[in-house]
Amino acid sequence: MAAAAEGGGALVALAAWRQALGDDRVATDAAVLASYAASTAGWSTMPLAVLRPRSTEEVVAIVRTAATTGVPLYPVSTGRNWGYGDACAPSDGHAVVDLSGMNRILEADAELAYVVIEPGVTQQQLSRYLLEQRLPLWMDCTGAGPDTSLVGNILERGFGHSPYGNRFQNVAGMRVVLANGDVVDTGFGHFPSAVNGRVYPYGVGPHVDGLFTQSNFGIVTSLGLWLMPRTTALNHFLCAVGEHDGIAPVIDALRPLRLDGTLRSILHIGNDLRVLSGAMTYPRELAGAAGPLSDTVRARLRQAAGIGAWTVSGALYGNPDQVAAARRALRRALRPTAARAQFLNERKLAAGTLLARLLGNSGPGRRLAAKVALGRSLFEMNRGMPNGRFLAGAYWRRRGGLPPGFPAGANPAQDNCGMLWVSPVLPMRGADLLRVHALAEPVFHKHRFDLFATFSMINERALGGVLTVAYDKEDPDEAARARSCYRQLFDLLVGAGYIPYRVGLQSMAALDNGDDAYWRMVGRIKAALDPGGIIAPGRYAGRGDGGDVGPWRT
Repeated sequence: MAAAAEGGGALVALAAWRQALGDDRVATDAAVLASYAASTAGWSTMPLAVLRPRSTEEVVAIVRTAATTGVPLYPVSTGRNWGYGDACAPSDGHAVVDLSGMNRILEADAELAYVVIEPGVTQQQLSRYLLEQRLPLWMDCTGAGPDTSLVGNILERGFGHSPYGNRFQNVAGMRVVLANGDVVDTGFGHFPSAVNGRVYPYGVGPHVDGLFTQSNFGIVTSLGLWLMPRTTALNHFLCAVGEHDGIAPVIDALRPLRLDGTLRSILHIGNDLRVLSGAMTYPRELAGAAGPLSDTVRARLRQAAGIGAWTVSGALYGNPDQVAAARRALRRALRPTAARAQFLNERKLAAGTLLARLLGNSGPGRRLAAKVALGRSLFEMNRGMPNGRFLAGAYWRRRGGLPPGFPAGANPAQDNCGMLWVSPVLPMRGADLLRVHALAEPVFHKHRFDLFATFSMINERALGGVLTVAYDKEDPDEAARARSCYRQLFDLLVGAGYIPYRVGLQSMAALDNGDDAYWRMVGRIKAALDPGGIIAPGRYAGRGDGGDVGPWRT
């Protein structure tokens, strides 16, 4: 592949792409290429070009040229895959296919509660569309920021906050461009007469949609997405857990409520640093040496912020009677534990805002104002209204702290933030959460980093963890320690059986030990669908696709 990109194949490909897209949508100037090489992971690859198609037909033209010239492609939706690779390709010489210009909402059905969207549709775009069109629907929202792609996150099997937060489960029908230029509509979509393609995802025959998530088998150019009907009542709740070990009984108390459907939304459990990092950056003046914060400093910061060792956050949806019943069930479940739930609604947020103004710039006033701001951000996200507030954690070790005007325009990759995510999945048991934390904590301390930990009840039986290595990219020693910390933590958790649900480009090949029938099967599928290996070689595809990323990218 690299030889083709460096030789005549690249020149032929660029000429063909300029003819198909126009000169203005085939970028090769150094500044543009460098922007796609920026990554929160601390490494970068330089693309051959950036291609900006605006239709499925243009993607087909791009793919067919790549197939004849051997130039590899790397598709991105908006390039904001924070902590996992951003817009970087697996290696130098790829043509990045930036799908952000394909940003149409192709269909919206209020009666059946779905939309059909292209990869460039962002969270903010769909949220505003639903409001402007006065559709009684809410989309699921993540904390990755308003400018992130819905399709991109879904194809990585990301998760959000609402009852529709397990996002891939709410996909009905994809349009996919294969490496030979074929356009495939999944589910019932390939039947011209089908009227049921957006209401039943499986179609007839093998259900193949999952093949195009976390893979390099094709380029998805649109998909159907189910949305949540707006509810008449919504409460957000927050639970403060004072001591570290106290989180285990809380998890075990809430699990039955997830299993029986009382708690339908995805609950998020963050440690103190994860919560604190939403409102501040690394306090060097308190920390002394550039290492992890001491227990004393953390306790002081928790007290000032009015939080515990852990915070549990979730939402209750339904009509007023259903929400009231869920509140009662939640209080009963938590009674044997040391945690108590505080419930937020619009009326309480308005009252808190007024009281914070009356208290002014006093200590209690500032603390209350910060809590109200957090509550409002969470409340908006529960209704599918994204904001960039929760990106603040990416800036924890960044020199200069948060950029002016944050969160407007926040882009951790372009802002030179260092961030690596390890995302294990674990059974929804308090003992497993404490075990994962106990495995991770000494690794972070050894490498002198603060352990940011979030665990989310991503379905009725599993916790999805996100352990963040936040570091200063401008310090070479710290960047090297971050990569070492990431690798040690990743291998340790995989060895303990807590396999990640999603990995970055730097560690995709590390999951294949060379003798795994699963990855051999994946390699054979890749070879059948893309024998030339032109679509993102080396990405989530086992050992049979011609990629040479190696077990660890450094």
